Amino acid sequence: MSETIRFAMAQYDFLVGDIQGNLGKVRHCIADAKAQGARLVLFPELALTGYPPEDLLLRPGFMYQNRAALDALTREVEGIDVVIGHPWEEDGLRYNAASWLRDGRLLGRYFKRELPNYGVFDERRYFAQGSEPMVQELDGVKIGVIVCEDSWEPTPAQLARDAGAQMLLMPNASPYHYDKLALRSGMFAARHAEVGLPGLYCNIVGGQDELVFDGRSMVLNGDGSLSPPGPLCDEALLVADFDPASRQFQLPDWPEPHEEGLAEVYEVLRTGLRDYVHKNGFSDVVFGLSGGIDSALTLSLAVDALGAERVHTVMMPSRYTSQTSLDLAQEQAVGLGVDHRCISIEPAFEALLECLAPSFEGREADLAEENLQARARGNIVMALSNKFGWLPLSTSNKSEAAVGYSTIYGDMCGGFAPLLDCLKTRVYALANYRNSISPSIPEAVITRAPSAELRHDQTDQDSLPPYEDLDLILQRYVEQDQSITRIVEAGFDERTVRRVAGLVLQNEYKRRQAPPGVRVTARAFGRDRRYPITSGFRDKKLS
Repeated sequence: MSETIRFAMAQYDFLVGDIQGNLGKVRHCIADAKAQGARLVLFPELALTGYPPEDLLLRPGFMYQNRAALDALTREVEGIDVVIGHPWEEDGLRYNAASWLRDGRLLGRYFKRELPNYGVFDERRYFAQGSEPMVQELDGVKIGVIVCEDSWEPTPAQLARDAGAQMLLMPNASPYHYDKLALRSGMFAARHAEVGLPGLYCNIVGGQDELVFDGRSMVLNGDGSLSPPGPLCDEALLVADFDPASRQFQLPDWPEPHEEGLAEVYEVLRTGLRDYVHKNGFSDVVFGLSGGIDSALTLSLAVDALGAERVHTVMMPSRYTSQTSLDLAQEQAVGLGVDHRCISIEPAFEALLECLAPSFEGREADLAEENLQARARGNIVMALSNKFGWLPLSTSNKSEAAVGYSTIYGDMCGGFAPLLDCLKTRVYALANYRNSISPSIPEAVITRAPSAELRHDQTDQDSLPPYEDLDLILQRYVEQDQSITRIVEAGFDERTVRRVAGLVLQNEYKRRQAPPGVRVTARAFGRDRRYPITSGFRDKKLS
């Protein structure tokens, strides 16, 4: 065995479907790794196609381009080993594969064994299950390959060890949710306790629709200790030198880990927004700036993600809009240097009331009139989007989306909702965190009572429980799927819990029509939570 073996991990952002673009990134990483003296460069899961390619995998042309790119890469590889993830078709079956390439030839190909089919994952729709381990030798060390979910179950690592593996390569496409880093650490501890092997964990980065892949690639030493995580949401070629005798890694120029907690959530939101905008061909965004906390945090995120010159805000006052709201919106927009305009919805509101007067005659003003205002605002935002090609953002949060405290075709209107997986209490916490870096949100926005301002003296708490209580109930009912019985037993008021649960169930149709948003919890609305719109279920009885 040689004294040390240098490995490189390509923690990069590989865009779903951009096979030629991804191949170009792969070539760049290989050249960089060779220049740094690496003997092997490890790429993430499905790096050639990006993750998750979903139903693109069902298109013959997509699979043909994938195979052509892999063939071209295989011919080009020289002077360094390459382990890369890609889909593969063989004998009428499709696999989630990783190929080991050396000097113009394929040494071996591994098919992922554990196919996740929960939460945001749907791999059994597309892939057949692999069964055989793959172990190759590099400079006297026998190395096994397992892919992503394989790391979370004991069998794949055990099969690699039984086939002679002395260390593991773990290409991943592991999306972020809060506390994911701690879960990964626990997973590594469990696998090491079972097989005792060191390994390299290489994760993808970047936003893909509502998912954000956080990177934070790691090294597992032979004694079970973990390296600090690699960069959060940033591309990097990470180098690790392996000593076969001690089974430990040395990490030259390893970056400092990113702060966790609110700092990590904010960075994930920023990344998700930036990548959704750029990867979908937009340059600028537009949204309503109301003087409230949700639009204020959205503005700070948008400026941090895109730059002030790419952000456009519009205040749309009605007869119910307070001067405080006008002033606070103006103050934040000027402070952050964004394009801001004020367009009154009063003429449109008056015209709609006149239009509907014959039909509404004899009925008291209620939610219908309130929602006319929100929909007028939605029309203005969409008109600006259409005229200038700006992506419209919705500023709705998870608490509002859960209980339907938003207007469909009104404030829900937009192409992306950065705060969709943030409960209201987290919105406040993130606003305070952002202000701790540099003041960007006026303190009066944070301290004032939240209000939709669709009628005189309205506040959110006229219609909803206090957010401190509401969010705790929603965490249990939506994110943890707890029953009403269990939530009440935890000390919450039964009537309130039943009301909240009923609102969550009856507003599924609204959420189905909402724009996607960044996922930051383990149970976001969207691909995580697939409830029927038409349903007779109600959690009625305490049992």
